[in-house]
Amino acid sequence: MSQEPRTYFLFLFLFLSHGVASHRVPDSRQDLHPLLQKMAEEIIDGSYLNALLDLIQFQSSHGWTANLSHRVLAYLNSRNVAFTIPSLQAAVEHHLEQRLYQPQKLLEDLRETDAQQFCTAMKCLLEDKKDLLELEDIVIDLREIRKQAFQSPGVNRSLFVITLERCFQLLNSLECVEILGRVLRGSSGSLLQPDITEKLPQDLCEDAFKNLSAVFKDLYDQTSAHSQRALYSWMTGILQTSSKATDDSVSWVSAENLWILGRYMVHLSFEEIVKISPVEIGLFISYDNTTKLLDTVYDITPELARAFLERISSSSFDMRNTSTIHRLGLLVCFYDDLDLLDAAVAQVLLHQMIKCSHLRGFQAGVQQLKAELLDIATMNQTLNETLGSLSDAVVGLTHSQLESLSPEAVHGAISTLNQVSGWAKSQVIILSAKYLAHEKMIEAGDATSGIVEIQGAFFKEVSLFDLRREPGFNTTVLKEKELRRSQALFLYELLSKLTRRPEELLSTGQLVKGVTCSHIDAMSADSFLAHFHYFENNLSLLSPYQVNCLAWKYWEVSRSSMPPFLLTALPAHYLASVPASQCVPFLISLGKNQLDSLVLDSHKKNSVLRKVQQCLNNSTADEYVVDIVGKLLCHLPAAVLHRGVSAQAWATALHGLRDCPDLSPEQKAAVRLRLLEQRGLPQNWTAETTKDLGPFLVLFSGDELSSIATKFPDILQQTASEIAGTLPPEEFLWAVFDSVRNSSEKSPSSAPSPGCHGVMAPSSGDIFKLAEANACWAPQDLLCMEEHTFVRNVELLGAVRGFSPPQLMTLKEKAVQVWDMPSYWKEYHITSLGRIALALNESELQQLDLSSIDTVASLSRQTEWTPGQAKSILQGFLEDSGYSIQDLKSFHLVGLGTTLCTMNVTEISLIRISEFRVVVARIGTLLCSIHVLAEFKRKAEVVFGDPTQWSSSVLQELGTIAAGLTKEELQMLDKDLMPYFQPSAIKCLPDEIFKELSMEQIASLGPENAAAVTPAQRRQLSMLQLQSLQRALDGANTRSWLDTPPSASPTRTPSSGSPPASSTPPRPLLWGHYSRVREEQTAFWEIKRPCHMGSLAWLFSAGSSAQDRVVSGACAWPFSVQAAGPGVWKQRHSRL
Repeated sequence: MSQEPRTYFLFLFLFLSHGVASHRVPDSRQDLHPLLQKMAEEIIDGSYLNALLDLIQFQSSHGWTANLSHRVLAYLNSRNVAFTIPSLQAAVEHHLEQRLYQPQKLLEDLRETDAQQFCTAMKCLLEDKKDLLELEDIVIDLREIRKQAFQSPGVNRSLFVITLERCFQLLNSLECVEILGRVLRGSSGSLLQPDITEKLPQDLCEDAFKNLSAVFKDLYDQTSAHSQRALYSWMTGILQTSSKATDDSVSWVSAENLWILGRYMVHLSFEEIVKISPVEIGLFISYDNTTKLLDTVYDITPELARAFLERISSSSFDMRNTSTIHRLGLLVCFYDDLDLLDAAVAQVLLHQMIKCSHLRGFQAGVQQLKAELLDIATMNQTLNETLGSLSDAVVGLTHSQLESLSPEAVHGAISTLNQVSGWAKSQVIILSAKYLAHEKMIEAGDATSGIVEIQGAFFKEVSLFDLRREPGFNTTVLKEKELRRSQALFLYELLSKLTRRPEELLSTGQLVKGVTCSHIDAMSADSFLAHFHYFENNLSLLSPYQVNCLAWKYWEVSRSSMPPFLLTALPAHYLASVPASQCVPFLISLGKNQLDSLVLDSHKKNSVLRKVQQCLNNSTADEYVVDIVGKLLCHLPAAVLHRGVSAQAWATALHGLRDCPDLSPEQKAAVRLRLLEQRGLPQNWTAETTKDLGPFLVLFSGDELSSIATKFPDILQQTASEIAGTLPPEEFLWAVFDSVRNSSEKSPSSAPSPGCHGVMAPSSGDIFKLAEANACWAPQDLLCMEEHTFVRNVELLGAVRGFSPPQLMTLKEKAVQVWDMPSYWKEYHITSLGRIALALNESELQQLDLSSIDTVASLSRQTEWTPGQAKSILQGFLEDSGYSIQDLKSFHLVGLGTTLCTMNVTEISLIRISEFRVVVARIGTLLCSIHVLAEFKRKAEVVFGDPTQWSSSVLQELGTIAAGLTKEELQMLDKDLMPYFQPSAIKCLPDEIFKELSMEQIASLGPENAAAVTPAQRRQLSMLQLQSLQRALDGANTRSWLDTPPSASPTRTPSSGSPPASSTPPRPLLWGHYSRVREEQTAFWEIKRPCHMGSLAWLFSAGSSAQDRVVSGACAWPFSVQAAGPGVWKQRHSRL
């Protein structure tokens, strides 16, 4: 990995040198420039950062010549400090690297720099200096230093603090603001705590203030509500001070001040808004970029929005002018001047309201406004005439309105309709039928023709069978395509035969999913290390087995420079190779990744977390530690969260905990207790506190939430909408339900149905706001719902996962009330039901018109059918459509979904192979009985040949179908194919067949498949098989010659030469830290230049622990061994 000229990242240095610092230059002190003398003294003192800054300052104004290196070395020698070049290089790099891992020390260093050094450091961050500092044939890469600094957890925090402390006193305020912007934009937003305003200067020049305000506006969404309020107060304080307003009757809110506030304008009070001068608000609206700004006020409230609209109306702008409406941004979502509104203006408003989906909350009001505008827009015109001009309000059209459309109108408006999102499936069915009635169906040609032209996510639907017949694949056509893993496995193997350039394959979209262990093993050490960044940058696309293969490869070729997170993919005892001195890089590396995707076995995960807690000493002392642990915060034990996180670190920790997807009950309880201790009872919370704690509201009891529901119903309801798709606790749902019911208009039906007198039935607004909390309605409430409310909201109700069987039964009865008996229901009726259809019994299912596969597909998406219900759906489709099983096309098979599992062996045998082979992957997602899977497996043999010849891509494609293999067929499979079963297939294997796998096959399952083994399957295994299973869970290497526990921590190869001669010899260095001296000491042999990876230079000095090295022709790789000399190592690892 050498370069010409050689680039040393993160270390000086400088000296080209011809040996040790014994080369004497007469009168070295007098000959050396004062700045270089100062640099040399700082080297002697160990102040390497200061020395680097002095060097950069010197080089910026003086040319560097080769003899300067000799003079500096001579100066050091005259001070009785005999550095060698490698030892000096190593010491400097070690110091600077440690500052990345100890950002508090970096802060101390920067505080101790003199004014000139500090200014040099700040200007380097500004990229004011050259990106490359060239000193003869040594290059200091300043760009890479900046990149590493901004990407290192905690370093941003130190740079932020020191910029606020010193920069504004020493540099131009515009430069300091630019530095703050770079630092803040590279952070998660946790740096902007409410106390930030105490550290911000109050006397910024106008341009610097505007620029810093722009930074805060850019980071608005990442900033807590408390911090938003604090920054708003800081900004308005300065704006009010500089305002020309002479008394309270004149508003300080000018057009320019509104522009400076930007998104912070939503924090203006109602009283301040209504005082804005008509002239100023008119000037503001006339600005070119005002629309873009108003498009971003996502969290504005209806009250404030209408206040702004009133002020705009008071200016010279006509609120019904198309040009004005276009300038309103999200204010248009609260437009309320509907009296005598023209239909054309209503259509313009509807077009602008497409953007209202970005609002945070208040969507029920938006839907109501759209409905009213829709009525106005279609007044005195037919829907056929206005369809293309109604924008996304068309999704509010009822089924009867859509059915009234002519095919010609749908065809003419299709381009507009295609751009609209939010269509219900039932609406799509009606519109599709209208469109197709106008267009003739065109039969598709050869399925394989044009496969390479299929784009994006649609490519995932191409069958493996068709891929194997397509000759036109290359890396270029695969760039933007989404791939199933089976597709990627086939394509990577195919294309690897056409190119010898791994980067061509690894950089191609999702093709990295198809890399196998054999591909990784075949890479040379140099090639693997050079291309590893492709794997690291696409870690989310890799399976746990692929990560395991990468970890073993790295361990084999360069364990010393191995990214620490990869250690978690190796057996748990390999974590012992991380010494205490390496805890910080270990935590940083692991904290940048998702632990749950790296470690699937709970026992192994506990081992990893024990190591994490050991590194943290079971506490989180300050915010720097929170920065370092990153995503590991989500896995800290409840006790640490409750008592181990310091008060200083809690605000930063809370910012990280918001994004934790799956805290345990114990962790949730700990967070709740900590919040009560820190913030008090919810009844005392402010609006800002409630907003900031939104994701944690689900942790509180119904009694605790009742005050929130009363004081801040909008915030509670917005929180509920943000966690849609999850199943919140019942008490939270009831709090949301009570909040919505208490704030809704209480207007019982004027003509209630029998038994519904006095019942407050759900309204459309209630249903829309409640989302999952609709599960709190009593069955009687649902039954008393007005018919038009049911029709408009049936799909929302059908998506509620928490409905009980009695509630679903009630909703089915309501459907019968509205639509008559099931035999009269149309396709879009059935499609709209969602989970409500589960309440249909077998007799009612038989009454449905199931002639359309789209209808059946909507039913088969439900996973809670009984076998009898599913069989009724299958039989109903075959009878109503007139198809026999041998007539079924591939899309029929896909649409039938789970109902295929009710077929018997004879029926499955009738499915045509030509159709089956196209949808193998889809059928392989079904969790059918083993008898059904065995029959599908027999069909797969016709497509892919004898199971003994199946490849990894075929096994992956088959999914659960592979569980239909017989005992004999399984036993004949090569062990290297075991990781390519899908986990769902492993779960489906019968216990009595799973136990017939050999120890080698079980050991080769890979971590993901081993984790899928069921308790019942495990109980059938012998002791030796269980040991093999544990090896797979641990990520053990099936090549046992490599799988030996490490006896010492990874070490770095030493630099040649001796340490600097000083009064106190430095302690030996290990992996950038001081090492422990082992008891056994051995002699050292020839040391070559260390192999260099990134910023890692291997440090070494006399008296350190025994290190064996595999010496290549160019450099030495370090490995830790126990009682093994170089001969043993070379013999053991000759393949390196």
